[in-house]
Amino acid sequence: MRTQKELEGVNLLGQSKTVYPTIYSPQILEAFENKHPENEYLVTLDCPEFTSLCPKTGQPDFGHIIISYIPRNLLVESKSLKLYLFSFRNNGDFHEDCINIIMNDLRALMDPKYIEVTGYFTPRGGISIYPFANYADADHLDMLHERRRAQMAAVLAK
Repeated sequence: MRTQKELEGVNLLGQSKTVYPTIYSPQILEAFENKHPENEYLVTLDCPEFTSLCPKTGQPDFGHIIISYIPRNLLVESKSLKLYLFSFRNNGDFHEDCINIIMNDLRALMDPKYIEVTGYFTPRGGISIYPFANYADADHLDMLHERRRAQMAAVLAK
């Protein structure tokens, strides 16, 4: 069981009233301590209802975001992640920008050993866009390269 001290940075979880951000809000992200930093394990977060706006037309874009990371000392708290992703709803950025922004914000929050963010955006004008961004510390570069190869193989297999 987690102690109150371990949960000090987790404030959104358990609130009876949730306030949804109306603008891009990276400061809403919260993290908690990894109780198993000696283990190499992969955390995958599946976010199937991502929305943002086209920066040129203002039309809505819909995507499915997959975030995977190997934690070091911190993990992202999922309710704060949900609200953070919701904050893109009125934000105008291209798909590639959204994926890189998400990855960079999560890196700044957690300092993971490895992280990747993939977006599967629904077609607009007959074209689907699947941006992929990742980062690995020096000890996890091989994993980064293997994940890139697997990602490319999956895209080409479609």
